[in-house]
Amino acid sequence: MTGTPDARPVDADGAAFAFLDPTRAHPERSSAALWEHSRIQCGRLLLRWARDPATMIQALLYPALTLLMFRVVLGNTVTAATGQPAIYGTVPMIILVGAMFGSVVSAVGLRTERQTGLLGRFYTLPIHRAAGLLGRMFAEAVRVLATTIVILAAGVALGFRFTQGYLAVLGILVIPILFGIGFALMVTVLATMSSKLPLVELVSIGCTLLMFFNSGFVPVMAYPRWLQPIVENQPMSCAIDAMKALAMGGPLAEPLVKTLLWFFLAVALFTVPAIRGYRRAAEEG
Repeated sequence: MTGTPDARPVDADGAAFAFLDPTRAHPERSSAALWEHSRIQCGRLLLRWARDPATMIQALLYPALTLLMFRVVLGNTVTAATGQPAIYGTVPMIILVGAMFGSVVSAVGLRTERQTGLLGRFYTLPIHRAAGLLGRMFAEAVRVLATTIVILAAGVALGFRFTQGYLAVLGILVIPILFGIGFALMVTVLATMSSKLPLVELVSIGCTLLMFFNSGFVPVMAYPRWLQPIVENQPMSCAIDAMKALAMGGPLAEPLVKTLLWFFLAVALFTVPAIRGYRRAAEEG
C-alpha cells in the first residue's frame, strides 16, 4: 500500500484505501478510556503469558508439584505432631507461594518490555496513562485466580475439603487475589526502580523466608517463642489463617481483618511509587 501527501493511501491496484472510523472513541483521560485500554492491556499480557512455557510452569505446574512434594515428603507427620490437619495449611500456603513467584516472572517480563522499548512505544500512543499499570494488575488478578483454582483442585484430590458453604469458597478465591495484587505492586516498584537491581534474587530470598516462616508450614506454636509474634502476624500467615478458617471453620474475624489491613497498607505504600516507576520506565524506554 502506498500513498501521496495530498491523497488517501492507495493499494497495489491504485484503489483508494480508507481506514474505518473508530466506533468507540473515548477521550484519552476519561474513565471509559481507562477501562477499555486497561482491559486491552490485560488481554495482551494474558495472551503472552499463555504462550510462554516458563510463565505457565511457574504459575501453574510448579505450585502443584510443590504441593505434591510436601505431601509425599511430610505425609501426615505435621498432622500427627500437632493434631491439626496439615492439608488445610499447606494448600493456602502453596497458593500464596504460586502468587508470589508468578509475580516475579511477570516482573521479569516487565523489565524486558522496558529494555526492548515496548513500554516506550505504548507511552507514545493516545491511551490512558494509567492503563498499562492497571491492566497489569488485572492480569495479575486473573493469573492468581487460575493458580488458586488449580491448587485447590490438587488439594481436593489430596484431602482438602470445603465445609463452610459457597460464600466461604468465594472468600478462599478472593483472598489470594488481594494478597497477589499487593505483592505485585511491590515487585513492580522493584522492577521499575533500576534495570541493574538483582530483582529475581532479592524477591526469591524474601519469598523463601515467607514460605518457611508462616502458619501454613507448621502451626505458630511450633516456632520459637520469640519468633511466634512475627510468624503469626506476617501477611502470608494472616491470609493462610483466614483461608483455613473459611475451609474448615475456626476464628475468622482476626486473620481476615489483618489480611485486609496488609492489603490496604501495600496499596497505600506501593501504588504511587509503582505509578511513578512505570511512567519513568516508559519514558526512558
